[in-house]
Amino acid sequence: MLTILAFSCQNAYVTPEPMRILSLDTTTRGGSVALVEDLRVIEERRGDPSRTHAERLPGEILALLGDHGRLSSDIDLFAVASGPGSFTGLRVGIATIQGLAFVHGRRIATVSALEALAQSAGRDLPGGATVGVWTDAQRRDVFTALYRIGGDAAFTSARLKEIDPPAVGDPAATLVRWTRLIDGEPIVHAGDGAVQYGALIRAHQPEARIVDVPALAGIIGLMAAAMAETGGTIGPGEIRPLYVRRPDAEVDREKRNAVPSRTRGTPR
Repeated sequence: MLTILAFSCQNAYVTPEPMRILSLDTTTRGGSVALVEDLRVIEERRGDPSRTHAERLPGEILALLGDHGRLSSDIDLFAVASGPGSFTGLRVGIATIQGLAFVHGRRIATVSALEALAQSAGRDLPGGATVGVWTDAQRRDVFTALYRIGGDAAFTSARLKEIDPPAVGDPAATLVRWTRLIDGEPIVHAGDGAVQYGALIRAHQPEARIVDVPALAGIIGLMAAAMAETGGTIGPGEIRPLYVRRPDAEVDREKRNAVPSRTRGTPR
């Protein structure tokens, strides 16, 4: 049924003024969902981390909307975190938002979770401040990016000046790289990865400020509103996840299909 609906309205996308935005973050186990209206976060709810996103969505979205007397058809713009994060979580979140946008003929704003973290941590910082964002990537790795706060309006893409692009790797190696890039400037470190590796960060920077920003859906909604004003939204079929790291399934498949470089004996 969804396929039929999607086909029937694929040429009917409209770009209304984004009065009502439904935003979703599934980059972490818990994630969050938010309703944004007139540039205000009406409500943001964290998900239940004991249940998977597949089990909870779209029920959590519909419950939030219903509690505020809204239907999914009342939403003008849908927004979703494009990554990086859990591969399964990203796929479920993106598919959910794509389905809603297809059915209602709406557009989508995709937001990097790392940029959302930086916008949240840097919203009250002066221009010129530096924000390093960290999220747990498992395997003792972290997803990271380093930004300088500009003088532009909060939640606009122009407010963040990228110093070190999104990457995945060892926390200690990240700190060494950032030290070379900023020549000893103070950094505000933000995210669950920064909290997790706080002792390591403070070993390099004893006066480091570490901020945990656990919920992102509200910030994602506000960033989506800014993107809509500058024509930064896309159609549902245009979403490209920001994986940073290659999916495990892809790596395992390559290993299985690899030709051994040497054999165990010499054929006679």
